[in-house]
Amino acid sequence: MNKLKNPMNDALFEAFLKLETIEECYDFFEDICTYKEIEAMSNRLEAAKLLNKGKTYEEILKDLNISSSTLSRVSKALKYGTGGYETIIKRLKK
Repeated sequence: MNKLKNPMNDALFEAFLKLETIEECYDFFEDICTYKEIEAMSNRLEAAKLLNKGKTYEEILKDLNISSSTLSRVSKALKYGTGGYETIIKRLKK
């Protein structure tokens, strides 16, 4: 069972699903997250996309504001995680 699964997180994710535009996303995330938290999430997603394209650790570390330990965590999630990165990467390609 997923350690994150609980009613409060369900409500948070339901709120995400109710956002209809990029502007609504900016407004909501600016209220709920710090700039650094948003930057960290966007860097992780970009790192996953670059790893998926075959970029090396060195190339990614040069291009993104991300630590090697975070990049390693993203890589492990791509290889052994729940498939969340793969799902969103496929959908973003459409």
